[in-house]
Amino acid sequence: MGDGITYFTEQLNYNLNKDFNGRELVGDDPYNYSDTDYGNGNPNNRVDDESHGTHVAGIIAAERNNGLGANGVANNVEIMSIRAVPNGDEYDKDVARGIRYAVDNGAKIINGSFGKSFSPNAQWVYDAIKYAADNDVLFVHAAGNDGANLDDPSNPNFPNDQVNNGAEFADNVITVGALDPNYGSEMVASYSNYGKINVDVFAPGTDIYSTYPNNEYEFSPGTSMAAPAVSGVAALILSQYPNLSAKQVKKIILNSGLPIKTKVILGGDNTKNASLGEISTSGKIVNAYNALIMASKVSNGQLQL
Repeated sequence: MGDGITYFTEQLNYNLNKDFNGRELVGDDPYNYSDTDYGNGNPNNRVDDESHGTHVAGIIAAERNNGLGANGVANNVEIMSIRAVPNGDEYDKDVARGIRYAVDNGAKIINGSFGKSFSPNAQWVYDAIKYAADNDVLFVHAAGNDGANLDDPSNPNFPNDQVNNGAEFADNVITVGALDPNYGSEMVASYSNYGKINVDVFAPGTDIYSTYPNNEYEFSPGTSMAAPAVSGVAALILSQYPNLSAKQVKKIILNSGLPIKTKVILGGDNTKNASLGEISTSGKIVNAYNALIMASKVSNGQLQL
């Protein structure tokens, strides 16, 4: 009983106390971008339920055809583990600096299986995304799990590649919605966000089997699982055709997918129906086979995008 009361008090303090400072322990001011002497260089999980990043990484890069667990989408890829989002504590400063660190240390694709609806220092992240674009790095981001229309200004999801539904300020971002396993009217996951302006493409996100810490494997759902499926396809493309730019890879993934004309239910509400073309930029489901065929043509100059 005592432990329960202690836990409740801690959560009350953390969630409702506007003066709570969760960064004091690591010596950081999250609203001072020049304050960089903080953090923990160990990316491993501390407790068993810290498994999200491991699951995401496995979707991209789990060793293929070894008889264990699941096959990653890509077969020739290395993972750079950057922990920029602690549990429930996503600061713009950490995300921005995480993106820049990845770029500066050789990443070609950044998978962002995180997001939030309020971004007090969004410009820091926007600048980091532009920095990635300037350095030819692709950024793949999860659309979020609120079952909401992101084109509605009351449902923002950060980070993104435009402001107030305006023109894209960078050409290196792919935002990914999630699909359920079965084809048909319920194929878009009820939790998946959507939006013709704000979501580029859809990929499998429900009942995804992947790696967990301590040599285990589990099923997990979410747009966080759909994003690495797309990152994995991007890695496949670049491993075969390294002369392609991040901008070209984005266009290939969006243009080579499977177009779906079937009306789908949105947000689990049977009264809301639309085609993928009405709720995403591409109107398509990512398809690795088609993407590699198109990438080959773009790479050798047979096709211009």
